[in-house]
Amino acid sequence: MKEAVAKKLSSPVVVNLKKTMSVFNSIFKNEGQLSDQFELLDVRAYKKAVINKDVQLVDVRTAAEFKKGHLGKALNVDFYNKRQFREAFEKLNKEEPVYLYCRSGFRSKKAAFRLLRMGFSKVYDLKGGLNNWR
Repeated sequence: MKEAVAKKLSSPVVVNLKKTMSVFNSIFKNEGQLSDQFELLDVRAYKKAVINKDVQLVDVRTAAEFKKGHLGKALNVDFYNKRQFREAFEKLNKEEPVYLYCRSGFRSKKAAFRLLRMGFSKVYDLKGGLNNWR
């Protein structure tokens, strides 16, 4: 019986599943370790933090989206342009909080974890993005 169980546990399907789960766990483990440096803010809290304040406010949408409208003195850094993204954020102060937003919150959340891996100490994200702003 032990041999049958051992054979099933070493089958190609089980081995591939174990490898997949290992990769999956390592991806989300890293995000979990950074979670104390990341905060998702609702619209009310986000507005309180950024309106009429001197903060590092960054819109991670494309330039075309940015031109259609953006928040205050936000800097536009296209999430999809990796080179521009890295160069722009290397110019910002990593010790000061960064406030990110996009259209729906998807890109800004991904951008937030990219910034934390770059060494930023605190990143805030607008929950639901500009879709929830109004």
